[in-house]
Amino acid sequence: MVAPRFRSRTFRRVKVRVPSGKVVTQYKRRKPGRATCSVTGQELHGVPQMLPRKLSGVPKSSRRPSRPYGGVLSSKAMRAKMVEKARKLDL
Repeated sequence: MVAPRFRSRTFRRVKVRVPSGKVVTQYKRRKPGRATCSVTGQELHGVPQMLPRKLSGVPKSSRRPSRPYGGVLSSKAMRAKMVEKARKLDL
């Protein structure tokens, strides 16, 4: 019988052939989804695809780009926001 913690779909089921030749089911953690832009919804470049507990061990400079709104907005959306802010200042 499978252990109760593996019954949910939190873990994905992977069939693996072991050295004895038998095929067994191994339960592996699912990968988290890619980080996406909150405005355009496109994938963010420069943001690693990791579980939060593993991401906390990575240096802050490797977690997200060092530009304004890095790790939140795509570069296209960030540029548009900066232009909008600049236009508000020019009154």
